[in-house]
Amino acid sequence: MELYLSLSLTETRAICTYLEGRHPVPNLMGVDATERAFIEMADRRVEWYFLLPIANCVRHTHPGLAPLEQPQFPEFGRSQGEKLRETAAWLDGELQRQPWVAGERFSIADITAFCALEFAKLMRFNAGQQGFAALQAWRNRVAERPSAKA
Repeated sequence: MELYLSLSLTETRAICTYLEGRHPVPNLMGVDATERAFIEMADRRVEWYFLLPIANCVRHTHPGLAPLEQPQFPEFGRSQGEKLRETAAWLDGELQRQPWVAGERFSIADITAFCALEFAKLMRFNAGQQGFAALQAWRNRVAERPSAKA
């Protein structure tokens, strides 16, 4: 244990795992093996297929990032914007049949998706204006939570 006390956690998911272990209520990552697996699956899908295209689009198309992202590849960035829309359509469908990203309750997958959707504002993406009504309604519900307002 002493070895771990001298190290720093630097990865988001590891930090979340640590915090949930220290403060298990409210639970955001699952209460048993099955729920943890499905929440993790949803969260990974959001990271890889929603957040990553947003980040790549912004990194390669936003003029403010040009000094940091050299070279920028605007065509690649635009293609990532299209991938975002494909994933938004999938996520919108999921949210038409269930209230939260990973199912019946709020989880870390919702936090990841909400952060991604807020980040997508840099690429002028608005779910409601793009025709993703369920995704926009979900976003608005999450935005009303006290933690989102903090």
